[in-house]
Amino acid sequence: MKAFLALTRIDLKLALRNRSVLFFNYFFPLIFFFVFGYSMHAEQGSRIIQVITMVTAIGILGNGLFGAGMRAVQDRETDVLRRYKVTPITPVPLLAASMVTGVILYLPGLIVTLILANRLFGMAVPPNLGSLFLFAIIACVAFRSMGLIIASVVNSSQESLILIQPLYMAMLFLSGATFPLSFFPDWLQIVTQFIPATYLMLGLAGILQHGESVMHNWQAVIALLVTALVGLFIATKLFRWEKEEKLRNSAKLWVLAALAPFLLLGLYQSWSRQDLAKAKILARDMERGKTWLIQNARVYVGNGKVIESASILIKGGKIAEIYEGTAPDPKTLKADLFEAAGKTVLPGLIDVHVHLGATGGFVEDYTKFDAKKAIEREMQSYLFCGVTSVRSAGDAVDDTLKVRKLFGSGEKLGTELFLCGPLFTAEGGHGTEYGKFLPEAMRASFIAQFVRTPKSDEEARKQVDALVTQKVDAIKGVLEAGVPGNSFNRMDVNILRAVTEEAHAKGLPVAVHTGNAQDVVDAVSLPADSIEHGSFVDEISDATIVEMKAKGIAYDPTLSVVEGFTSFAKGDTSLLKRSLVQQVTRKELLDGTEQAAKKPEFDGLREGLKRWPMSLEVGGKNLLKVWRAGIPLVTGSDAGNFLVLHGPTVQREIELWVAAGIPIDVALQAATSNAAKLLRADSRFGTVEKGKEATLLIVDGNPLQDVHALSSVSAVFMKGERVNRTSLLQEN
Repeated sequence: MKAFLALTRIDLKLALRNRSVLFFNYFFPLIFFFVFGYSMHAEQGSRIIQVITMVTAIGILGNGLFGAGMRAVQDRETDVLRRYKVTPITPVPLLAASMVTGVILYLPGLIVTLILANRLFGMAVPPNLGSLFLFAIIACVAFRSMGLIIASVVNSSQESLILIQPLYMAMLFLSGATFPLSFFPDWLQIVTQFIPATYLMLGLAGILQHGESVMHNWQAVIALLVTALVGLFIATKLFRWEKEEKLRNSAKLWVLAALAPFLLLGLYQSWSRQDLAKAKILARDMERGKTWLIQNARVYVGNGKVIESASILIKGGKIAEIYEGTAPDPKTLKADLFEAAGKTVLPGLIDVHVHLGATGGFVEDYTKFDAKKAIEREMQSYLFCGVTSVRSAGDAVDDTLKVRKLFGSGEKLGTELFLCGPLFTAEGGHGTEYGKFLPEAMRASFIAQFVRTPKSDEEARKQVDALVTQKVDAIKGVLEAGVPGNSFNRMDVNILRAVTEEAHAKGLPVAVHTGNAQDVVDAVSLPADSIEHGSFVDEISDATIVEMKAKGIAYDPTLSVVEGFTSFAKGDTSLLKRSLVQQVTRKELLDGTEQAAKKPEFDGLREGLKRWPMSLEVGGKNLLKVWRAGIPLVTGSDAGNFLVLHGPTVQREIELWVAAGIPIDVALQAATSNAAKLLRADSRFGTVEKGKEATLLIVDGNPLQDVHALSSVSAVFMKGERVNRTSLLQEN
């Protein structure tokens, strides 16, 4: 131990006299700090976190590869090591002292960088400094071990440079230290999983951005520790005291041994893609942490209030301030500017009734249809159109939960998904008929995912409890007997009441699908939290509406589905010609649907739809009655049904409401704050208010005067991130 401590003191003295050591430990990282800091405008939101992550990684790489690798060779060439050879010292304490010296030299640079980030760019002190420093120390030791291996296998300073520089440059440019991994094509992102510095970057980013601990990054930590031990062992075995001692070129292959842990980790990550997903999530968080000032806009708050001229400051993904009238200069706020003169800012629109598993149209060749990619495209299409939240009201549960996680984590960018399902119905009830169109081998699994058919109160409660453990957002029940020629078994109201009671006991809202006025009566008696569809065949009674009002039940009329059914029955495909529909829908789906509306083989289907007792006029009249009674309205489209294609669904639904006589501002409130309350997410979004998520739609013109302005989308912000609508739909 005495020898180790003495060597550490000597090593520190020698290091502090070495200009290259000082350069790569302090000046080199600081150059990057100032260049990145000012060029990236690090004062704006989360960008300083990105700068610190990059600079810290660069510093550790320089400390290890150049600080240890170059300096050890220089000590051998200047005969410093020869002097130790005559003393009773083995290579182990000498190399261990080099590692400790490297850590001691590096940490002051990290501390200085953090202080500068705080003072110059306003970065808050990380709450988990202990994890940051511990991870940095582990990484520093690991990369110094790599440097020591390089020093052991090369025969001169010139050789060390030839070996170090390619390694250093590869780690610098392929780890995310200079360019985010999300910038790379998919194949290159997989290659980065074999680069040791990638795990350094991901670990630092997770600690600084997400507040993770060292344990959250245990895989990277283990790989770094193994590398440190392997590196120290190899460096000891290959250690040379004098420059005259030469190694064969084949000995240089020992460098690969230190990289072995990352080869194994890279193979695992290429299979699991966990860290690729983490890299995307971290990049998304960086985008959502930027600071924006939306200036000179008309603001529809979402609760009925309109501000004719205001500016909105977005910071850290949330609305930090709303300035009525003149706003401060963006430079003083350290914000990027979005000029919104002549535009209207609204809360992101919400569709509370969609079916992601159905496209709303037809494709010519279903052998080429990828259902998973189709759903991901639908999620992106909604966001492209400014519909920032949707509720799945009947889809395969497990698949939909995976989609919710994929987009909810930020790994993929799309609308926010809430899951209301599966459908509680009767055996042979509405919802079960869709299984008839599937091969028998697939039918059972589909039914298990899509519907629940309890036969008793006890079974109903157990099925609800099972869904609660899966963390669904709501429960849906079906009350409909169909029509003559296409009838269904109707669910027992008492069993559905048990479903409703259990859902409410577990804190979940209940949506009930209804087909006629009697179904509405029964749904209100449960009571449901929202009535889906209401009635398109007969008038809802005044007494039922009074009871709805008393119980605070929301009404979702889904007029879009009636229009879609009746249009398809007539072979009218004008709904496909809408601009936003054309922008977000794949050509093969548009063409296939256009053809299906006119093909003779679909004549039977179209005739059946014509006979279905469904009237847009009746639906509109019921909507007006409900609104005049003061019942809260919400917007749902039933997307996935005929000609109701995913994307600009809320815009069309609102247009139908206005045509039916609903005031525009009432419809807009239904699509924003009312819908957010139904989703029980109104504390996060639904209104443009300070402290809420910056999930916003910006349109050209004034939708309060012209409802069609809702389709003139200028920009969309999702949790503070300005959505790149041009590239959004290119992902799938």
